[in-house]
Formats: sequence, structure tokens, C-alpha cells
Amino acid sequence: MSILKVIEILANSNQGWEDAAKNAVEQASKTVKNIRSVYINEQSATVKDGKIDNYRVNVKITFEVN
Repeated sequence: MSILKVIEILANSNQGWEDAAKNAVEQASKTVKNIRSVYINEQSATVKDGKIDNYRVNVKITFEVN
């Protein structure tokens, strides 16, 4: 039986939501090992001068605990 833990991370990107999710996983993997999945919980963006300025995601990352 595996034991899994879930953490919640906020990340952003000026490229898009997919890139923001990739940033979340890349940053989390620096300190968290055995990442199994990522669930995009929420998406939002900031707007500047009538255009999207920054994409934001709230993700849940699941990893296996040894």
C-alpha cells in the first residue's frame, strides 16, 4: 500500500496557464520527491492595458511518501 500526500501550490507565468502549471511542478520537484500527479484546481489572470498580463494557477500536487 502506498501513502500519498497532497500539497497546494500557487504559480504564475506570463506565457499561459499550462506554463504556470509546469512552473509549479518544476518548483515543487526541487524539494518534493516522487511527484505522481498535478490537479489544476483554479485558474485566474491579471489584466493590464486590456490584455492578459499574468496567468495564475492554483494546483494540487500529489506525491508518494516513503
